[in-house]
Amino acid sequence: MKSKHRSITVILVFTSLLVLSAVPAFAMHITEGILPVQWAVLWFAVSAPFLFLGLRELSLRRQQNAQLMPMIGLVGAAVFIISCMPIPVPAAGTCSHPCGTGIAAIFIGPLLTVVVSSVALLLQALFLAHGGLSTLGANLASMGVAGAFAGYGIFILVKRLTGSWWIAAFLCGLLSDWATYSVTSLQLASALHGTAPFGKFFLTVLLAFVPTQVPLGILEGFLCVGAYRFILTRRPELLKIFTV
Repeated sequence: MKSKHRSITVILVFTSLLVLSAVPAFAMHITEGILPVQWAVLWFAVSAPFLFLGLRELSLRRQQNAQLMPMIGLVGAAVFIISCMPIPVPAAGTCSHPCGTGIAAIFIGPLLTVVVSSVALLLQALFLAHGGLSTLGANLASMGVAGAFAGYGIFILVKRLTGSWWIAAFLCGLLSDWATYSVTSLQLASALHGTAPFGKFFLTVLLAFVPTQVPLGILEGFLCVGAYRFILTRRPELLKIFTV
């Protein structure tokens, strides 16, 4: 119990330091003002049903399990911290960064990951100048929805086909990250290609992410393996309680 309290304290202190030490920074995610209004509204409409379903699942599951909220708090803090590591990509009008939504999805499920991602993105937009309020729907669609469902789907599929949790966890982290940036590229290309061919513009944006996102995706794969192994060896009962 003391160890659990220490872990929670460390996470809260680290998160507080990140917030309190905020300085003018490169904007992460899709920055404020990048998307025209109609596209920003469209991505809010795409994200909203997933957020609604996630909040409904949260309401149902917390009635069944009193330990759920502390777990969600820890996972949410992890997503917030992991996705607060920006690497500027000027050619794409945004930044690369690990996401953490793959890890979150295999612990609490993809819908609840949408919920914690929305909170993390909102806090980053308000206090760290990462992303923006008008682009919150688009960022949630790419990181919270696409990242969570892609990672969770590949984890379940690979684990059932191979029986190997570490291959499943690695691919979860890797493909969750890459799915996020594929959708981000789609969002930027759809809104900004103008008279240029959409396909060519999409590939240009996607390739702009490659130098940073290929290694970051691999890194996130190993991070996902490490997190899953830690829980599996230290608190395996949590996987039975919380994993959907």
